[in-house]
Amino acid sequence: MALKIRLSRGGAKKRPFYRVVVADSRKPRDGRFIERIGSYNPMVPKDHPERFVINEDRAKHWLGVGALPTNRVAQYLSGLGMFEKPAIPVQTKKDKPRAKTLERMREQEDKAAAKAAEAEVVAAEEASAEEAPAEEASAEEASAEEAPAEEAPVEEAVEEEAKEES
Repeated sequence: MALKIRLSRGGAKKRPFYRVVVADSRKPRDGRFIERIGSYNPMVPKDHPERFVINEDRAKHWLGVGALPTNRVAQYLSGLGMFEKPAIPVQTKKDKPRAKTLERMREQEDKAAAKAAEAEVVAAEEASAEEAPAEEASAEEASAEEAPAEEAPVEEAVEEEAKEES
């Protein structure tokens, strides 16, 4: 028989009061129990001595017999130095995303990676476009230097025609 040291709720609506009981783990929370070993009253301040009251001798007995406290009771017992504080579970099944959620997350990651790749391509094109105008400008400067030499004969021809007509 698996024994648990746990809280059993009592009290009125919106006025909870708990009994610390030793019970078979298969029994309901407020159902049949083996022994009542204390009480917990969440309505009093945290530093009040009646907030968590327990019969330490009986609690040690049941812990020695093999009863395991629930997480909440283990926290209270660790405050009294009777039990080691329970380790907080890292991740439960409910915390894990389901298959459809994982698929959507992967799709979002793929879209983000595609956008980043596009941004890199655009940045590379802009960088090459900035280099290209510099090359074109140097080519234009070179042609500008040659242009006056070429234009001179044309201007002379036009001037000669104008003289001939006059």
